[in-house]
Amino acid sequence: MPKPSPNCGLPSTAADAAMWRQHTDSLQACLGALEVTGAAARPLAGDAAFAHWRDVTVNLRRAGRVIYLVGNGASASMASHFAADLAKNAQVHTQVFTDLALLTAVANDVSFDQVFVEPLRSRLVAGDMLVAISSSGNSPNVVNACRYANEIGAAVVTISAMGPDNAIRALGDLNFWIPANNYGMAETGHACILHYWMDSVSTKSTF
Repeated sequence: MPKPSPNCGLPSTAADAAMWRQHTDSLQACLGALEVTGAAARPLAGDAAFAHWRDVTVNLRRAGRVIYLVGNGASASMASHFAADLAKNAQVHTQVFTDLALLTAVANDVSFDQVFVEPLRSRLVAGDMLVAISSSGNSPNVVNACRYANEIGAAVVTISAMGPDNAIRALGDLNFWIPANNYGMAETGHACILHYWMDSVSTKSTF
């Protein structure tokens, strides 16, 4: 029996191939240009930053602390995705705020820019970690969550893109930023960063 064609019998053109190469080349360039900073915008080497993030996460797991993940839209989906992955593969206690009743209650009764801060007030404590994901880095509800976490002494990790001077990039103990200029590239790049972190702390084989 003949082997199936790599393109599954669908027609392809040189333009299709060029578009795919351009997309993957752009993603590789974007990830290769990753910048990481610490507090006070101190530049950090990427490998050292990921190693530190891993070590903090492992220590947090040993201490029975909690990792909270926040984001809007596709970033909210990523927060939920990696909360599940970390709980399943790394045995870390995680929480996300995806309960529709809670989100709409806070948005309606308080304000949308407080939808993460309000539930964090009764849960987040010093020694926990907040992972804030935002393509623009300027979402007010994510910015406010980072500020609150800083106030109480929780670890803060931010993941952002687009403008290099975005708001959350100045609020984390670790700040991962990629120079993506559109949401698709930002979200794909952020997923790569989060997967790399999750794989580094996994107690199970992820390959």
